[in-house]
Amino acid sequence: MHTGLLWFDNSQTKLVMKIQNAADYYCKKYGRNPTLCLVHPSLLENEKATDISGLTVRPYHMVLPGHIWIGIEDTAEVEAAK
Repeated sequence: MHTGLLWFDNSQTKLVMKIQNAADYYCKKYGRNPTLCLVHPSLLENEKATDISGLTVRPYHMVLPGHIWIGIEDTAEVEAAK
């Protein structure tokens, strides 16, 4: 993902709710459902990619704690990873 929406939520709510709120806003703003969510590794319990609310959630150390980077996964990156 090269572009996306950077969402800040430093509240004590669960990660699932934070991601759902960011996804809802993304969909309302851009008219598309996001497919990829990048978060700081400290927010994921096992620090591995997971699926939350239909989104692929991956740890990414460049995203600061309290932030969520959400958008559409680039298909070129998906093909290159295979």
